[in-house]
Amino acid sequence: MAKDSNDTKKNKKDEKRDEDLSEEDLALKQQLELYVERVQDADPNLQKVALESMRQEIRTSTSSMTSVPKPLKFLRPHYGTLKAFYETMGNSELKKYLADILSVLALTMSAEGERVRLKNLAGEISQEYAKRQSEEVPIEDLMELVQQIVAFHMKHNAEPEAVDLLMEVEDLDLLIEHVDSTNFRRTCLYLTSSARYLPGPDDMLVLDIAYMIYLKFEEYPNALQIALFLDNMQYVKQVFTSCDDQLRKKQFCYILARHGITFELDEEMAANDDDREALQDIINNTKLSEGYLTLARDIEVMEPKSPEDIYKAHLLDGRASAGATVDSARQNLAATFVNAFVNAGFGQDKLMTVPSDNSSSGSSANWLFKNKEHGKTSATASLGMILLWDVDSGLAQMDKYFHASDNHVNAGALLGVGIVNCGIKNDCDPALALLGEYIDKEDPFIRIGAIMGLGIAYAGAQNEQLRSKLAPILNDTKAPLDVIAFTAISLGLIYVGSCNEEVAQAIIFALMDRSESELTEPLTRLLPLGLGLLYLGKQESVEATAEVSKTFNEKIRKYCDMTLLSCAYAGTGNVLKVQNLLGHCSQHLDKGETHQGPAVLGIAMVAMAEELGLEMAIRSLEHLLQYGEQNIRRAVPLALGLLCISNPKVNVMDTLSRLSHDTDSEVAMAAVMSLGLIGAGTNNARIAGMLRNLSSYYYKDASLLFCVRIAQGLVHMGKGLLTLNPFHSERFLLSPTALAGITVMLHACLDMKTVVLAKYHYMLYFLVLAMQPRMLMTVDENNKPLSVPVRVGQAVDVVGQAGRPKTITGFQTHTTPVLLAAGDRAELATEKYIPLSPILEGFVILKENPDYREEDH
Repeated sequence: MAKDSNDTKKNKKDEKRDEDLSEEDLALKQQLELYVERVQDADPNLQKVALESMRQEIRTSTSSMTSVPKPLKFLRPHYGTLKAFYETMGNSELKKYLADILSVLALTMSAEGERVRLKNLAGEISQEYAKRQSEEVPIEDLMELVQQIVAFHMKHNAEPEAVDLLMEVEDLDLLIEHVDSTNFRRTCLYLTSSARYLPGPDDMLVLDIAYMIYLKFEEYPNALQIALFLDNMQYVKQVFTSCDDQLRKKQFCYILARHGITFELDEEMAANDDDREALQDIINNTKLSEGYLTLARDIEVMEPKSPEDIYKAHLLDGRASAGATVDSARQNLAATFVNAFVNAGFGQDKLMTVPSDNSSSGSSANWLFKNKEHGKTSATASLGMILLWDVDSGLAQMDKYFHASDNHVNAGALLGVGIVNCGIKNDCDPALALLGEYIDKEDPFIRIGAIMGLGIAYAGAQNEQLRSKLAPILNDTKAPLDVIAFTAISLGLIYVGSCNEEVAQAIIFALMDRSESELTEPLTRLLPLGLGLLYLGKQESVEATAEVSKTFNEKIRKYCDMTLLSCAYAGTGNVLKVQNLLGHCSQHLDKGETHQGPAVLGIAMVAMAEELGLEMAIRSLEHLLQYGEQNIRRAVPLALGLLCISNPKVNVMDTLSRLSHDTDSEVAMAAVMSLGLIGAGTNNARIAGMLRNLSSYYYKDASLLFCVRIAQGLVHMGKGLLTLNPFHSERFLLSPTALAGITVMLHACLDMKTVVLAKYHYMLYFLVLAMQPRMLMTVDENNKPLSVPVRVGQAVDVVGQAGRPKTITGFQTHTTPVLLAAGDRAELATEKYIPLSPILEGFVILKENPDYREEDH
């Protein structure tokens, strides 16, 4: 009875619908109903005519993207009738005809329990798979279907659909047998891009498959990048052993050098001794200084710049320039840093390296003594920055400062040696030989200089010799707190991301040994940071240590917890961890609590992994500014600085500009520093203008003026040739040492007044770990620079797009070497050469294209 009433309702509804149709549509509907009757006619000729006409109607109908074509809409009610008739038909051509029409119709249907259409079929298979898994029913028949669908998709340029289906049925290994030379690139591109959004351990599994596919098709540079992303040294070794071409191996070495890891080649990876030595030289980064100076000469910026050239005080009104004449130690210290950042790596400047006519000591001594006590440390170390990456000449020029009678100068010289060696590895370990003997000196300044120098020179080296020298300092009851704090940071840098248990234990014991009063000292907070760096990006591996940290004194417990969490998930984009950290930031706490600072920085560290998370994090940080307590507001600008480092986004720039006039001077200082960070090495004119105006606004406030100067130095870092961005290879890889250096510097800025503005201003030099030339340098087979035309434009995301879409937009053509801004991508504009790396960044080796013919072009 209920069914009858339903039917009458339905009929009424249909009549109502018929009245709404236009005459044209009504005619079409009746026409189609006639065809449906004719199809069921006994006469095959009539059937054929009806099917032909039906097919024609469906084919010629036009529709918008969002609606179903009219013929299909009118045929829907007859789907059941046609399907029933199809079952009764004998095998014939007509049956195939009808099958085609039915399958097209099925695409618009959504009847319960039907499994007819391919695209939707894939979705339904995954539902069915999940259902059977929970009920533990066999799935063999499903997997056969999956095989067929995947094979179809892979042949018809629908790789993303195939990958999605295989992910749903947890059988990605099937992919390897279905990829071929035409579609493996697109498949792997989709795999690597989707890995960012998958929960662990699926993400690693997906990258593993991509690695296997790349190896199978001998796309070694891509395989190497995945191996580095997974931080799997076995895979890196496999890439070297699988490839026989010496030239390609050279390119791998350039990729390893840019990533900044310590890697020793053995006989398996390069059999010939000379070849091996040449390759090891590239990994050790010995070519970096030479390449950077070639770039500088090409762009014609070799001329040294003085701090005054950067401040451009003449562009301001009278009052600021009047205040600038005072020669205070604080302003000289600021000028030291500006000079160091701006002339970084150029080997000459106007303050430290100028030979003077009348005496052999030169005017560098004059500048040195314009700085007070600990200021001299930074001044001497700035020489290391100016001679960055040029180890031989750096050590020669540093030598005279080792014999100075002033301990601060000695300390600066030690730190300078560490800075010169930053990222450059050397068989004879000059930094260790020079600095090793100063670690246990009496004077704490000298010890800190040597320890920090070693941390910078050997970041990521995991050097056992250094561990045995530095670890005992942590548990030395006589050592002052600052020496212990810097030792923890240096060990954290040397063993960054290694999860080394011995180092972790040494730092944990050092934390447990601290007295109540020491736990409130800002420097004590560097100990948890040193511990966190050991687990940088290593996710779950931190859990055991995090458990131990719960037993610490409550003054440091939460701080330690936040720091460990933020370091362990740095660069992973893990949404749950971001939510966890945001939760900690939402609490309104007493004044004495400090753990929210690292939690805010943690949000940026975790979310910086990919663009979407980054934009969302910027929005969340805006909310924190409005609702957060003071200690949160002080950290927000630094977090914004980290999210957009060397990438001045306009919205972030405006927020920081607003905060740089905040009533709370700590917030203003952090905002000013962050303006420097987001503009680092970009020469961004808008930020430079903002900072000039701030320098006149704060001309009476020495502390804020100091921050403004540092930011000005950062914006013009390396005269615009350097970047601080820890991501490289088109934002795919994150250099652990670079991120570690930035993190240490940001943690130092969490407490500006007692760290950076007091006597530990040289912590700003930790940024050197992240400094890299933002260049594309093309070289020939003998590593000599080779000028070729390239197109440089904004990178376009082409994942999953059909055909061969353009990968860059709005490009300009330049000849190499060229500078690459954030989000830029380059491609060769000539077919004469073939690049040996798919990603044109840093050093790229070109080999001549054998198929190239001059007269064709």
